[in-house]
Amino acid sequence: MRLTVLGCAGSFPSATSAASAYLVQADDADGRTWTVLLDLGNGALGPLQRLGDPTALDAIAISHLHADHCADLVVLNVLRRYRPAGPCPPVDLWGPPGTAARIAELGGTDPATDSSGQFDVHQWDPATPVQVGPLRLEPVAMNHSVPTFGVRVVGPSDRDPGRTVRLGYTGDTDAGPGLDALAAGADLLLAEAAYQEGRDDLSRGVHLTGRRAGAAASRGGTARLVLTHLPTWNDPQLALAEAREVYAGPLELAAPGQVRVL
Repeated sequence: MRLTVLGCAGSFPSATSAASAYLVQADDADGRTWTVLLDLGNGALGPLQRLGDPTALDAIAISHLHADHCADLVVLNVLRRYRPAGPCPPVDLWGPPGTAARIAELGGTDPATDSSGQFDVHQWDPATPVQVGPLRLEPVAMNHSVPTFGVRVVGPSDRDPGRTVRLGYTGDTDAGPGLDALAAGADLLLAEAAYQEGRDDLSRGVHLTGRRAGAAASRGGTARLVLTHLPTWNDPQLALAEAREVYAGPLELAAPGQVRVL
């Protein structure tokens, strides 16, 4: 399994990064590469194109419906629908309740942005994992200001194909049972850390701090922690320092273009 960071800026694109978007890929026993897109926030279609054919997606998984996690679905629809080779067949898209309506809202009333033929929209059900080739997507309800699902991705290790590895992606969340479930036994936890200890203490049920992400990783025995979704007004080194106070394992910041092999 391979994780590629397309965008990791928090709440809006920064000068150097698109908003939240990540690719997870794995090869099956026949050598076919399967690709799942986790979120597609503002500006993320650009870096998606740099990695190859942006229409070659096997599934799209949307954590929640804030624009910094789903806005570029509108322009991905345009690319898929109007390419010279003709419209793409629809791709399965998984998201929280209201996903189809949200995409339509973002697209507006212009018929050119009608995405009904490009996305087969399905609603996450925490009791029902989604199988995409060798990858299993397990939605986990999170603690955010709108309905949000983190995703545990389970699949074959690139380093040891006989071993199964687990990637936990938090989407946006505060601490809670969902975060702990994703962190438990994760080979890599991709955790947002948009808030700072001391500055944002009164605003709970929205975002993590580096410390809260690190504490969950420590409790869950996470093998590697990657912090993401940092707004431009945050000092990323402070987020790292907060996490390091409570988590002793490998720790780093997400960066555009970063690839991690599990």
